[in-house]
Amino acid sequence: MILVVASRSDVASWNIASKLIEENGFRETSHTFHGNTIYRLVTAAGEVRLLIVDGELVNLQELSKPDEVELIVFVSRHESRNGRPILSVHVPGNLGNAEFGGEPGKVSIAPANAMCSALRRMAEERTRLGLERFGVYYEATHHGPSLDVPSLFVEIGSTIEEWTNPQAGEAAAKAAMAAIDCNLNIGSAVGVGGSHCNRRLTSLSLESKVAFGHIIPSYALSLVTPALIRNCVQRTLEKDPIIVLDWKGIDGRDRNELQRVLDELPYRFRRVAEYRMEQ
Repeated sequence: MILVVASRSDVASWNIASKLIEENGFRETSHTFHGNTIYRLVTAAGEVRLLIVDGELVNLQELSKPDEVELIVFVSRHESRNGRPILSVHVPGNLGNAEFGGEPGKVSIAPANAMCSALRRMAEERTRLGLERFGVYYEATHHGPSLDVPSLFVEIGSTIEEWTNPQAGEAAAKAAMAAIDCNLNIGSAVGVGGSHCNRRLTSLSLESKVAFGHIIPSYALSLVTPALIRNCVQRTLEKDPIIVLDWKGIDGRDRNELQRVLDELPYRFRRVAEYRMEQ
């Protein structure tokens, strides 16, 4: 069973959930979760349940071990200081401290192919729906909950204008359904370096046969240890992910230490430019 989770108190989340219900035939059920409404849909991927909750999705740590759930897709708002319009996907969990839900140092299981399916559908819908002012991005792994089940966030950013935009809601809903119905089966990767919304890794995934799960941004490189890299690799749903380095997005002062950490590990790693050349 696949679970989609939305929040009434998040206008972007409700925007996306409303589109999911309208366009896919979700039906309200008599079942509830902690008093919250559950909708149901059957697709080629199997049973899908849509849970509508109150409050912030980042705090839903009680979903840590839901029975029979194969994948959780959270639909949510994205916030940023620059306020730029974006459609984005990322894995929940915390590389370091748990400032916004979840558990310290615990990342969720990353469904790389499902996220790539969502990302690619976002790019298609941006064109189809005339949303060219919206960027489409992978975000770095951040905020709760920290879950022991494959999980991803599908988000609209970054202001009330975008959160309530019906076309953005439709694009995000289509992306969520693409993750649910994913039949993609390409190589997975852990990304390291670059900005929080990573342009190079996004472009690489849209253009090449690689699907990113966890992404460790440059601002979190001080947290990087062999154990952290190993954890991100092991908590990727697909086996044997490659490490892809956004080398241009890594400050020269951090490169030597990062290289030392990577040299201690048995994993394959490539810089973005090297990976492109090999394709």
